Amino acid sequence: MSNYETMMVFSLKNGEEAAKEMVEKFKAIISENGTVESVDEWGARKLAYPINYETDGYYALYNYSCEPAFPAELDRIVKITDGVLRSLIIAKKA
Repeated sequence: MSNYETMMVFSLKNGEEAAKEMVEKFKAIISENGTVESVDEWGARKLAYPINYETDGYYALYNYSCEPAFPAELDRIVKITDGVLRSLIIAKKA
């Protein structure tokens, strides 16, 4: 098992409640494939620059451990999910 950190920025187009549901959805996906250590919700913040004509986003930081093959699958799921503006997956050193 390796340790990973994923930052996601969710769209606020459908409201903050929809963004919180997305946070829980991805927490469930990660916990099915590994162990979620923490989910740090930063909440709604101003974006540095507009993304898809949106100026605000809902930030969430996931810390988890999983098998090395899962982050590629998570990245695939993130890219096909509507409502995710940006994401970044980082492998943490032990």
